[in-house]
Amino acid sequence: MITYLKKVDPEKNQYRFYSLYIVPTLFGEWSLVRTWGRIGSGGAIRSDWFDTEKEAQDALEVIEKQKRRKGYS
Repeated sequence: MITYLKKVDPEKNQYRFYSLYIVPTLFGEWSLVRTWGRIGSGGAIRSDWFDTEKEAQDALEVIEKQKRRKGYS
């Protein structure tokens, strides 16, 4: 599952993106990978590891709700 959010507000010169996706690791764990930054740039990357896919999915949903409250769509 890949979630791609963006926030565009020309008046504030905001052109941001935030993507979230879940991938399995080589050791049987699951990783929630987040990438964010200005649209058109490579952005920053962060990975968080979880024991189960369900835990990673729950974390993704929490972060997605937070970003939507901040104006990402």
